[in-house]
Formats: sequence, C-alpha cells, structure tokens
Amino acid sequence: MQYSKLGKTGITVSRICLGCMSYGDKKWRDWVLTMDEARDHFAAAVESGINFYDTANVYSVGASEEVTGRWLGEMAKRDEIVVATKVHGPMASGLNRAGLSRKNILEACDASLRRLKMDFIDLYQIHRWDYTTPIEETLEALDSLVRAGKVRYLGASSMAAWQFAKALAIQKENGWHRFISMQNHYNLVYREEEREMNPLCIDNGVGLIPWSPLARGFLAGNRDKGGTGPTARAKTDDFAKNMYFREYDFEVLSVVEQIAKERSVTPSQIACAWILQAPGVSAPIIGATKLAHLKEAIAAVDVKLTADEVAALEKPYRPHPILGHEQPRPSRMVSSRAT
Repeated sequence: MQYSKLGKTGITVSRICLGCMSYGDKKWRDWVLTMDEARDHFAAAVESGINFYDTANVYSVGASEEVTGRWLGEMAKRDEIVVATKVHGPMASGLNRAGLSRKNILEACDASLRRLKMDFIDLYQIHRWDYTTPIEETLEALDSLVRAGKVRYLGASSMAAWQFAKALAIQKENGWHRFISMQNHYNLVYREEEREMNPLCIDNGVGLIPWSPLARGFLAGNRDKGGTGPTARAKTDDFAKNMYFREYDFEVLSVVEQIAKERSVTPSQIACAWILQAPGVSAPIIGATKLAHLKEAIAAVDVKLTADEVAALEKPYRPHPILGHEQPRPSRMVSSRAT
C-alpha cells in the first residue's frame, strides 16, 4: 500500500479508502453485505495496509457504522486508522432527525460514536448542503465537536464550488476549524468537478477523496447499455443508470478497456489508476461487494499510467449535467436587461 497526506494536514491516509456503504443491512439494499459477510473484506483491507475507512450514519440506517466499528475494533489498532462518517440524511421520521441543524449534528455525532463504539471520529463530514439551515449554524456546531474532542477533522461532500468557498471563508472569518477534505463525485466519465471544485480545493489545501471513482461499477466494463450487469447491485442500481450509460460514456469506457487489455490488467484498475494520478486526489473511496473487486482496487495502486495513456483516456470526455448533488434554484430570475 502507498500513502499520502490528507490535503494540507499532517494526517496520513492510504491511497485507497474503503467505502463502507456496501456493508450493513439487506433491508436497506438487497446487495449490501451483512456483518458476517463483511468480515473478509475488512480483514483483506487491514492486511493490505488500508488505514482509511469511510461510512455514513444514513448507510443502512446506522448498520454500516455498526459493521465498520465491529470489525475495525477487532482487527485494527485505533490510533493507526482513520475513520470517517457523515451526517445529513434522515435517520428516522421526525422534524429534527435530518439536516445540518446544531441539534441534529450534535445528536447524530453521539449516535455515530455509539454505533462505531469509538471515543472519537477522525473525519466528520457533512453529506450534502442543507438549504434549510443557516450555514453559520452548521459550521459553529461542527467546530464545537472538534473542541469537545469528539471529532478530529472536518470534511464536506458534494456541493457547488461557490457554496464550499463560502463555507471556508466563514470558517476562517470566525476562527472555526476548517474543512480539510472534499468527498465529491469524480471519475473518468464524470469530470465536471475539474472546472471549479477541484481547483478550489487544490488552492486551499483541501484533500480530494472522490466517491464513485469507478462510476458505480460502470468503469468495470461489465455493464450493458441497458444498465444491467452480473452483480446484484448492478441489476438494481437505478441511481447508476440515471448517472451514466450515455453514448459518450461508452466511448470513454472503450479506451479504458483497450488500455486494460494492453496492460493485462482489469478496466477497474485502469480507472482507479487514472484517478489516483489526478491532481489533488488523496484517496478515492472504493466500495466493493465482492472480495476480488476489493483486491483489484488495492493492486491498482501500483499501476502507473503514462502521459499518453492519460491523454487517451481523457480525450473522449463530453460535458455532463451536474450529477450527484442538488442544485440551488434561485427564488427569482434577475433580468439581464438594464432598467
């Protein structure tokens, strides 16, 4: 395993982060691996040197955190691993059981700690932007968690670049602990983040830890144009079907498969190698429901692409609409005509 700093901090993380959405309760998604089924994945990750693990309270409505905490508690040394989780999504019915209010953040953090069976969270992330809560309230609450010793670092996930810039500015203005990572939607068939968010993060020393670096399995090369594939997740993943599977996405995939064949590696490893060399990326978040796929991702760390291969992989890309997070809608349109 190889390692890097997480943004402009002193914390060291493995170049692969194990995404733990795949582990939890089949009542949430039928492709999720249960507690016992997930054991071998965590054993392989720890043995390989992965020290970075990402989950969220909303994954399997808390069960993912329980699985993550159980196996890391048994297999890893707490002071050698970096555990990340997230807050925002609804955990139960009720007016205050979701979002980024101070009330929900403080209560959700305590609940995550109980499920993880840990004394602190290394990286606590806001899962999405909350349009119903003042951002100042959210940022002050997050800062208080760091000062209370319950959280070590703060991170954010998909949002508009202007929103993230605003949040960073407010944190600096108030002397609050700042976001040190951005978990954004970024892969070979969705590169819109290169326009604004990635340059913003690089300029501010914020580490990129992209989600869906393999486009929810699309870049594995085993999906047909109808969106189905060989795994249980591929057969039922409507989210992926709505995100990818455009004609020009398959043009990118064709180059991935060609280079993979020339290198005698898998398409997934080429896609992973590409994002590992992308500027600003500390560690892509890799999720897997099959142990072999996890081992492929671990081996991809050693695949180094040439400049010509990178250029060939990037050439077919075409612009996409914003995918992966809600876009703000202005309350009124401002006329461009002078009055």
